[in-house]
Amino acid sequence: MKFRTLLAAAVSAVLLPSCASQPEWTPAGDRIMTFWGENLDPENVLPEYPRPQLVRDRWINLNGLWEYAITPVDAVPEKMDGHILVPFAVESALSGVGRSVTEHDALWYEREFSVPKDWAGSRIMLNFGAVDWKAEVYVNDELAGCHTGGYAPFSFDVTDLLLQGKTNSLKVKVTDGTDSWFQPRGKQVSEPEGIWYTAVTGIWQTVWMEPVSESYVKSCHSVADIDASVLNVYVDAVLTEGDACEVVLMECGNVINKGRGTEVSLHVPQMKLWSPDSPYLYDVEVNIVRDGAVVDCVSGYAAMREISYRKDASGHKRMCLNGEPLFQYGPLDQGWWPDGLYTAPSDEALAFDIQKTKDFGFNMIRKHVKVEPARWYWHCDRLGMLVWQDMPSIEDNHENVWGNRAYDTGTDYPVTQEGKDNYYKEWGEVIAAFKGFPCIVVWVPFNEGWGQFDTEDVVQFTRAQDPTRLINYASGGNFVHCSGDILDLHNYPHPEMYLYDKEYINVLGEYGGIGWPVEGHLWQPERNWGYVQFKSADEVLDTYEKYAEMLIDLIDDGFAGAIYTQTTDVEIEVNGLMTYDRKVVKLDQERLHAINTKVIESTK
Repeated sequence: MKFRTLLAAAVSAVLLPSCASQPEWTPAGDRIMTFWGENLDPENVLPEYPRPQLVRDRWINLNGLWEYAITPVDAVPEKMDGHILVPFAVESALSGVGRSVTEHDALWYEREFSVPKDWAGSRIMLNFGAVDWKAEVYVNDELAGCHTGGYAPFSFDVTDLLLQGKTNSLKVKVTDGTDSWFQPRGKQVSEPEGIWYTAVTGIWQTVWMEPVSESYVKSCHSVADIDASVLNVYVDAVLTEGDACEVVLMECGNVINKGRGTEVSLHVPQMKLWSPDSPYLYDVEVNIVRDGAVVDCVSGYAAMREISYRKDASGHKRMCLNGEPLFQYGPLDQGWWPDGLYTAPSDEALAFDIQKTKDFGFNMIRKHVKVEPARWYWHCDRLGMLVWQDMPSIEDNHENVWGNRAYDTGTDYPVTQEGKDNYYKEWGEVIAAFKGFPCIVVWVPFNEGWGQFDTEDVVQFTRAQDPTRLINYASGGNFVHCSGDILDLHNYPHPEMYLYDKEYINVLGEYGGIGWPVEGHLWQPERNWGYVQFKSADEVLDTYEKYAEMLIDLIDDGFAGAIYTQTTDVEIEVNGLMTYDRKVVKLDQERLHAINTKVIESTK
C-alpha cells in the first residue's frame, strides 16, 4: 500500500537536532520494566511519525532529553533541575525523573531547536500529541498558545515567533490538578490505591514540527456507505482564494477514483470490506492544488466498513458490522505501562498489546477511561481490532449512590460548571481527532456513573459530533432512559444478566477480573489483588473457561457483546491476561484462543 510506503518515508525523513554531547539518562526508581523500556535509546525515542491519518514527509521530531524544573505554580524557574526524557510523564521511570507534581506546582520544560533552511517561506506548525493538563507554550519567550486537556492533540502556528537562521528556544509550562481540579483524568489519582493509579503530568506524547503552505490540510476523515459502494471524504483545510482541494483514492498504488472539494463522494469499484478477519485499508491522498502545482500533500487511509444494529428473530438487538451480526468480545484495556505509565516505551510495545489481544482470539478492545496516541488506533486498523472508546472520567462525586441493578432510576451528578465545560471541550476534541479511525465502533461517554451529568445532553452532543457510531451512554450502571444505543451491565467475577431492555443493545461491559500474582513481575510484591485470586495458570484458565460457558448461555438471552477484565495487570491489580511488564502471558494462548473463538461464533 502506498500509505505504508509514505509512512516509512516520513519516518526516515525525521530531522533530529544534533547535540555535541548528550547528558546521561537513566530510568528513575526500581519498579519492574518492560523489555522495551530496558532497551530504550534516549537519543531515538518514539521516532515514528505520530499522526498516521495525516502524514507529511517533512518534519522534525522534538522527542528526547529536555531540561525541566518544578516550581511553585506562580513562579518562574531561576535554574533548571535537570533533564527529562520527553515524551514520558514526569512521574514515570522512563522520564528519568520520577517526581510527583501537585496542584500547587508548575512543571517547566525547555529546549532549543533550529528550523531547516529549506523550510523558508513555509508556515511552521508546532504539534503536541498530548499534554496533561494545562500547557502554556512559549517560543523565544513569547506565548505561542495555551491548551487545556490531557488527551487530545493540539497545534500552534509559531512562524511569526521564530528567529530565522538562528537557534530558537521552546518552553512549556504545565499545571495539573489531577483529582484536585475539575478535569477529565481517568484513573489518575494523587494517592494511588486499588483500581486508581499513579498520576500522569506533562508531555506524554510526541512533540514535533512541520512546515505547511499558506493553504494546508488541517484534518480529514471518511465515512463509508457500503450499500452504495461509496466513500465519503470530509476535509478541513485552510484555503486561500484560487486554491483547490483534491482527494485521491488509491489501491495498491493505483488511483481508483478522485474528486475535488472538501466534501467528496468517491465510488469504490469492486469494494473490499474491512473486518477483524480482513482489515483491508485503502490509501487516501489529499492535495492542495494551486495553478496546477501541489502546495500541500498529506496521506492517510480509509476503510469500507459500517457499524449498525438490527433485531434478531427473538427481538434482541445485535450489533452488526457491514450489515452482518457480530458478537463483539474483548478485554478491558487500561493502556498503562510500569515504566512509561501512560506512554508505551516504543511503537513496537504499543502494537504488542493489540497483537496479543488478536492472538488470544478477541475481536474487540474496550479502551478504558484513557485515550491513546493516534498510532495505537492505526495499529488496530491494520491488525483488525474493533474498539470501544471511553471518555476519561471527570469529577469523582460520591454524593449519589451508583446503581447498577436498577433501570431508569439513575441520577445525574451535581458536576460543577467548570467540570462540564472541561468535559465537553475535551470530549469534542477527542471525537474530532479520532473519528477518522475505522477501528472505533462505539463511543462510551460515562463509566459506572463517575462524574456522570446531563446524560441525555451528553448523548446528543456525542451523536452530533459523530452520528456514524453507536453510543454506550453509561457503561456499568447509573442507567437513565435516554437516546443512547447500549445498555451495559458490569458484574464481577462471573457473567450475569440482571437487567434487560429490548429497546437497547444489551452488553456485559465488564466481568472477570481473575487474579494471579506472578512472582518477579509485580508492581508491589507485598500488595496485590484481583476480584478472585488463584495460584496457578491452570486454575485461572479453568475459571475463565467456566465463565465463558456461562457467557455463551446468556448470549441467547440477549447479550450482544462482552468485555473481560483485563489485558494486563496494572499496578497492584493482578487480574491481567499478561503481567504488567508484558513478560509473561499467564494463560495457554492456544486454549484461550479456542475458548474466545467459541464465544464469538456462538451467535452465528
